[in-house]
Amino acid sequence: MNGYQLTFYTEQHRKHGHLSVCDWLLQEVRKLGIGGATVVGCAEGIGHAGAHHAAHVLQLTDQPLQIIMAVTEEEADRILDVVREEHVHVFYTRSPIEFGLLGDDAPEKTRKHFPLFHHRRPT
Repeated sequence: MNGYQLTFYTEQHRKHGHLSVCDWLLQEVRKLGIGGATVVGCAEGIGHAGAHHAAHVLQLTDQPLQIIMAVTEEEADRILDVVREEHVHVFYTRSPIEFGLLGDDAPEKTRKHFPLFHHRRPT
């Protein structure tokens, strides 16, 4: 399938309303029924205004983030329209790509397990 890789660039601390820009974008992606998005936390970067942004050991609020998705042309247009309508100040790139799924069997849907928070007691 042909479509686009849509990548949004932001920082951990940037907000839109009461949500971070990253969380807001992920919420909108779900609402639009877009198949998925990946958030990549980066070590450091230089923003469009020339400011240096970096994740620090004790504080991650200035950490650069990328929100990446493979989408159809229609999906790309819809999410970009929502961002424009909401007046979210965020840099993005839109690159043509080919994408699809390989393999015969679909992955099993599993419940997320957070081992630090849910300890199993021996029986």
